[in-house]
Amino acid sequence: MSELKYRYDFVLLFDVKDGNPNGDPDAGNLPRVDPETGHGLVTDVCLKRKVRNFVQLARDGQEGYDIYIKEKAVLSQQQGRAYAALGLEAPAADEGEEAAKTDEGGKKKAAKKPAKKAADGEVVEKARDWMCRSFYDIRTFGAVMSLKENNAGQVRGPVQLTFGRSVDPIISLEHAITRMAVATQKEADQQGGDNRTMGRKTMVPYGLYRAHGFISPALARQTHFGPEDLELLWQALGQMFEHDRSAARGLMASRRLIVFEHESALGNAPAHRLFDLVKVSRKDSSRPARDFSDYEVTVGSVPNGINLVERAI
Repeated sequence: MSELKYRYDFVLLFDVKDGNPNGDPDAGNLPRVDPETGHGLVTDVCLKRKVRNFVQLARDGQEGYDIYIKEKAVLSQQQGRAYAALGLEAPAADEGEEAAKTDEGGKKKAAKKPAKKAADGEVVEKARDWMCRSFYDIRTFGAVMSLKENNAGQVRGPVQLTFGRSVDPIISLEHAITRMAVATQKEADQQGGDNRTMGRKTMVPYGLYRAHGFISPALARQTHFGPEDLELLWQALGQMFEHDRSAARGLMASRRLIVFEHESALGNAPAHRLFDLVKVSRKDSSRPARDFSDYEVTVGSVPNGINLVERAI
């Protein structure tokens, strides 16, 4: 597999209409919001989940494109596949200090810790390398796999994402809904035949969100993240909402994916300077925005050593 040669920084614009893009379980699943500014938030974990789901759908069954963090997965068993495939013996678990012993005078002797085998580190390294090559999300986003059972160490991923933050403050609307059925016969008897269940549904009328991303070629070499993986990432960011529909999320879509490609591995300009070049503004501030067409997106002149790439969505 060829290596990634250049650093990348990118801006992703996505929106939601009449839906809840990322509910907060600590707040009754209300849309996440910055309480000081009123801007909506979508976590990086939420965005990564959608990338994982797309890759799992697009490359289902293909070698090297399995997903480590997925529904009903048991992580220690996922890591056990590396040990089984390579015929490795799991390192001896560090069980801590031995039970303290007492001498003839009743005093406790100093406890001894079991000696670590010199080969343990090599076993973990081999397991980590196998996990990177086998799981797309590990070699992309990284993972903490230092479990007591089937330890595969830790991986720092070359692709990192920020929270998505809405361009303007959002308004969260709550609607009453009814279901013409009840869950149990007891509920039906209590309601005297009126089999209706009341509920609430929260949604954002419209919100345009902006997230930033970073791709490091140095970390990509360590995890074997290559050009083909990068192309799949661009595809996932552009299409991830197309295969993640639900009544709760309303209409969500990726709108713009603006990529700054550096001409070197270390980079030719600070990421924040590049992000400042992307301006998103309302065309008419006298009325609320209800569509992406209500905004104007402009990109300033890029510095030398930077290639501006607009990924098709």
